[in-house]
Amino acid sequence: MLVEVVGCSHHGAEVSVREQLAFGPEQMREALDRWRREFPGVEAALVSTCNRVEWYAAAEPGPAPTFDEIAGFLARFHGLETGRIVQHLYWYDDRSAVRHLFAVAASLDSMVLGESQILAQVKQAYQTAAERDGAGPLLHAVFQAALRTAHRVADETAIHQRRVSVPSVAVADVAGQIFERFDDKKTLVIGAGETAEECLRYLREAGVRDVTVVNRRVDRAERLAGPQGRVVAWERLPEAMAEADLIVSATGSERPIVAAADFAAVEARRPRRPLLILDLAVPRDFEPVIGQRPDVYLYSIDDLQAACRRNAAERDKELPAAWRIVEQETDRFISEMYHREVGPVVERLRQDWQRPKEEELQRLLNKLPELDDRAKDEIGRSFDRLVNKLLHPPLESLRDESQTGVPRGLLEAMKRLFQLKD
Repeated sequence: MLVEVVGCSHHGAEVSVREQLAFGPEQMREALDRWRREFPGVEAALVSTCNRVEWYAAAEPGPAPTFDEIAGFLARFHGLETGRIVQHLYWYDDRSAVRHLFAVAASLDSMVLGESQILAQVKQAYQTAAERDGAGPLLHAVFQAALRTAHRVADETAIHQRRVSVPSVAVADVAGQIFERFDDKKTLVIGAGETAEECLRYLREAGVRDVTVVNRRVDRAERLAGPQGRVVAWERLPEAMAEADLIVSATGSERPIVAAADFAAVEARRPRRPLLILDLAVPRDFEPVIGQRPDVYLYSIDDLQAACRRNAAERDKELPAAWRIVEQETDRFISEMYHREVGPVVERLRQDWQRPKEEELQRLLNKLPELDDRAKDEIGRSFDRLVNKLLHPPLESLRDESQTGVPRGLLEAMKRLFQLKD
């Protein structure tokens, strides 16, 4: 087996570098097609997200592309000089490459540990590679094992349950405790920046359907609302608040946009029902005293960050268990590949040695006809022990060399040395 990965990620490459190497969906398909023309017989898959670009290659049998060849391919595709990107790239092969992919799929290598998006992105990368005939037996096996590893980490640890970003905590740990369901709730988003966008994404994943966006710049509000949402003019903010069940506010205002007196007017127009306000702005958009009103649940970013810190501490406790799963699955995969590659060679070696053993044993027994069955059995067991002892050194060498992957060089040497036929 020879699996390798060349790539860059948020760990060692600035976003400007990752942007230059990033692949859109159509570019991914084009790159995989071009790879097959330039490196026929070499499997390939590409993982490209906002935080990483990784090219996976596998060759079985035959020589695998070198780091320089893969780096050069990535550079040429994007019209870059190879020398400008190699310092930002890493390279893993065999066991280290398998372990890396398993960790990526399990979200242990992500910027936000435990985030769920990366698994879907790895699945999409695998699917695209399969559709473009880039994934062969080796990459099929390693990506399926990576998905299995990710599911084990999710099922056997709580790492994915410990959210550590303010928007994710706001939705899952706060809103989820107040509302049993979201599909019947009216959501108002005030502001249209990154924080509001991320929070709305989590809300929609949780089931929110009815979304209204209010922002001073209408074009940005329309972009955030999308085709399923609606935009209300800033002047109609009190009206929108009166209708809402959940408010997410994340403006860049230097002073509160909703004072206690303003909210009193809104409250008079509202029926008696719970109102959750997630104030994610710094400085705060809502005066804190509003949280003292009946049926109002007001959470500021300080409240949410405290929950983030608690979750991060709990999540970090889960990391050792998650990494143990990755190591177990890596060992399991390497062992399976070892048996798939080495098993036939070992079996042929045993068969080739079994024949002369049987011939010599029979020749000896023919010369000693006076032996009883018990003596013959003992002699036969002695011959078996001798063959096993003679086979032990080469088989032990195979096991030792297979710790980081299938020892192809040693396998070929054994085939020639013992004249094993395919």
